[in-house]
Amino acid sequence: MSRVRYAKKDHVARVTLDRPAVLNAMDLRMHEELAEIWDDVEADDDIRVAVLTGAGDRAFSTGQDLKERARLDAGGAPDGTFGSRGRPGWPRLTERFGLTKPVLARVDGYALGGGCELVLACDVAVASHRSVFALPEVRLGLVPGAGGVFRLIRQLPQKVAMGYLLTGRRFDAATALAYGLVNEVVPAGDLDAAVDAWVRDLAAAAPLAVRAIKEAALRSVDLPLPEAFETTYPAEERRRHSADAREGPRAFAEKRTPVWSGR
Repeated sequence: MSRVRYAKKDHVARVTLDRPAVLNAMDLRMHEELAEIWDDVEADDDIRVAVLTGAGDRAFSTGQDLKERARLDAGGAPDGTFGSRGRPGWPRLTERFGLTKPVLARVDGYALGGGCELVLACDVAVASHRSVFALPEVRLGLVPGAGGVFRLIRQLPQKVAMGYLLTGRRFDAATALAYGLVNEVVPAGDLDAAVDAWVRDLAAAAPLAVRAIKEAALRSVDLPLPEAFETTYPAEERRRHSADAREGPRAFAEKRTPVWSGR
């Protein structure tokens, strides 16, 4: 049985972690399926945005399937550490630094461990008011190896991030919103409507411009400002020579809605 549901419609890819009985914990088979899906999301020029969520109403994902991890440990498998290179599903979303399509996390319920790391790796996140976040690996003798250590310290004030990393404490959706880890928090019954509003805006934007902006923003974030201006960004080179770069101004002048070709 598939671990992930994948559907494409109206320029939107919807990716659902589908193991609700175990709170959408991620096993190796799920990672293998996800790798193929992210390859397709990037390759399909008809896709403008991807929505990542978890099945059911209890969890986005509680991260690594620890029962599987215990079996692997008992069988002598190498211990996990930072990153997934050499393991099934590599590169996972948390290490797809060249993915130019925007990914929106739809979070309802627990986003713990690797689930929280997925949210941190997404470009936009919308959460229900009952969502709960944490990186509890330290309490299990593990590390947040899918980027949690590296992204949380970049996305939160240092002492706040260290407090959560070193204790594994949980924080609620309101706290995540206050620190900017999610873009919007709504009642659970309004979650799909809120996600759809973001999806409409993302899908309506010029797709090549979206990809160029995402690539430039993420690649330049640690660069000195003069170097950021002088760096060549492949997605921007594609955009600036595209038909869409001319379609936008033309549509504005003609007082009509632009028709994006993605070329």
